[in-house]
Amino acid sequence: MKIFMIIIFMFFAIPGYIFFNGNESRAGDKMIKENMNIETATFAGGCFWCSESDFAKVKGVTKVISGYTGGTKENPTYEEVCSGTTEHREAVQVFYNPSVVTYEELLQVFWRHIDPTDTSGQFADRGRQYKSAVFYHNEKQKKLAEISKEELNKSGRYAKPIITDIIPFTKFYKAEDYHQEYYKKNQSHYKAYRKGSGRDWFINEVWGKNESGKACPVSASKKAKPDFEANKKKLTPLQYKVTQKEGTEPPFKNEFWDNKKEGIYVDIVSGEPLFSSKDKYDSGTGWPSFTKPLEYKNIVEREDISFFTLRTEVRSKEGNSHLGHVFPDGPKPTGKRYCMNSAALRFIPKDNLEKEGYGEYMKLFEK
Repeated sequence: MKIFMIIIFMFFAIPGYIFFNGNESRAGDKMIKENMNIETATFAGGCFWCSESDFAKVKGVTKVISGYTGGTKENPTYEEVCSGTTEHREAVQVFYNPSVVTYEELLQVFWRHIDPTDTSGQFADRGRQYKSAVFYHNEKQKKLAEISKEELNKSGRYAKPIITDIIPFTKFYKAEDYHQEYYKKNQSHYKAYRKGSGRDWFINEVWGKNESGKACPVSASKKAKPDFEANKKKLTPLQYKVTQKEGTEPPFKNEFWDNKKEGIYVDIVSGEPLFSSKDKYDSGTGWPSFTKPLEYKNIVEREDISFFTLRTEVRSKEGNSHLGHVFPDGPKPTGKRYCMNSAALRFIPKDNLEKEGYGEYMKLFEK
C-alpha cells in the first residue's frame, strides 16, 4: 500500500513541480548556458593591480584575476616574481562573455592601458617580469592578436615600434589574496601608485583619455605627470649622492639609525611607502635596518658587483632611488636585513599618516 501511494504521489507531484517551477528551471538553464559560454583571455600589462582594475570596468567581463604566467617555476610567490628570479610575468586572466564583449574589443582595452613600445617593463615597474604580452589560448586568439598588433603598428600612433609579445598560454598561477581587487581594498595607495607611476599620464597623452575613459583636459595631464626631476633638485647633496649616485652615508651619523618612533618610511624622491617601524630593528650596524619591506611591490632588488663583491642592491620602483642593500643575516622569521640609508628615506610618524595621504597604514599601529 505504501509503495502504491508513493507512486501515485510521484505521478502527480513531480509534473506539478516542474509545471509550477518552470520559470526557475528555465532561468537555471540559461544561467548554465551563459556560464558555459564564458571564455578566457590572458594579458600582461605591467602592474596587475592596474590591469585588473582596467578590465574589471569592461561590460561583459565577469571576473578578473591577478597572477603570474609565462615561466616554468610552479607556484611562484610574489616576492620571487617581483625580484625577477623567475621567468613569470605579472598578468591577469580575464573571464568574459563573448556575446557581450569580443576578444578583439578586449585587445583594444589592453592596448589603451599599456605602453606597447616599452622594451624593459611598464611605466615605473622595470624588468622582464613587467613586460607587456598577450598570452593566447588558441589559434583564433593568436591570429586576432597579431592582426590587432599590426594595425596598431601601422596606425602611426607611436613613434617607436610595437614590441608587445604574443605568446602561447601555458599555465596561470593566481597571486596572493591581498593582491586580488587591490584597487578596491586599498584605494588610496592604489590611486597614489597609479598616478605616481605615470601610467595615467601616458594614457592621456597617447589616447586623450584618463583611467575612467573620460576625456581629460591637457592641463590635467600636465599635473598628473610625476615630477621626480623637480623633487631631485630639492635633495641635499648627501641625499642626491645616495639616491642618484649609489652612495653610502656614514654609519651611526645618519637621521634614522636609532629612530624608535612609530610610523612608516617612504622614498625621499617619490613618496612611495617602503618600510614600517614595526619591522625595524637594531642591527648594530649604524644604519636603519628592517626585516622586510612594507610594500614588496615598491622594492626592486638586483645584483650589485661593485667593490669586488656580490651584493643585492635595493632600489625603489617609482623613484628608482638607490636605498641600500639586503643581506641574508637578519633575524627570523625572514632572515633578511634590509640595510637602508637614512638619506634615501623620509619618516612619517603615525599621527601624520592620515594628513599626508597614508591613512591606510594607520591599521598597522592600532592596538
